[in-house]
Amino acid sequence: MDQDFLNTLSLTGRLAGWTTAILFITGFPIAYVLAYKRFPLKALLEALFSMPLVLPPTVLGFYMLVAYSPQNAFGRFMAEHFNTWLAFSFAGVLIASVLFSLPFMIQPLQNGLTSIPKSFRETAYTLGKSEFTTFFRVLIPNMIPSIITAIAMTFAHCIGEFGVVIMVGGNIQGETRVASIAIFDEVQALNYHTANQYSFILFIVSLLILTLIYSINGKKKILF
Repeated sequence: MDQDFLNTLSLTGRLAGWTTAILFITGFPIAYVLAYKRFPLKALLEALFSMPLVLPPTVLGFYMLVAYSPQNAFGRFMAEHFNTWLAFSFAGVLIASVLFSLPFMIQPLQNGLTSIPKSFRETAYTLGKSEFTTFFRVLIPNMIPSIITAIAMTFAHCIGEFGVVIMVGGNIQGETRVASIAIFDEVQALNYHTANQYSFILFIVSLLILTLIYSINGKKKILF
């Protein structure tokens, strides 16, 4: 395997790893609010978080490019205050990946929280436990399979993402060229051997992740 091949796989893993870590930290509070809180326009918020499941990646990619432009407020703010241009950069692809992978983290966590009997929380509150303590001492231990599912599904989704990455990041070696884009390039160049190497690795990783999920959850069907 040449260095470019290894660098592409490393970049793919780095993007998926960072996306999964960021979403795990930010997704838990969102899932908790959606699972237990009632407020106006909650259904609209849930719909927005679920949009990547039905929205073409190119649509999100297009609007991310528009937002990244220095002609718009967000892009101008990043350029002026952080000297950062997000379009066609790893940071820009990471932000887009986080947004596009939201439902793959939030929905399994939300389902895990709602599946815990209400009496568990009520008992903890009766014993004087705070909402914070109940979350860490009662809820999390009772939803470990959902947590593993959320992490695994988010990571697996990220390593195979193509549309958002190509729209926001293009195809820059060492910066935005992930494995899914490399496969497309190699096929276009009729280099089927290298395309097969990338494809086989992604296939095996995805298979292992899904095997892990189903071995933990038994034969329970995962619904999104």
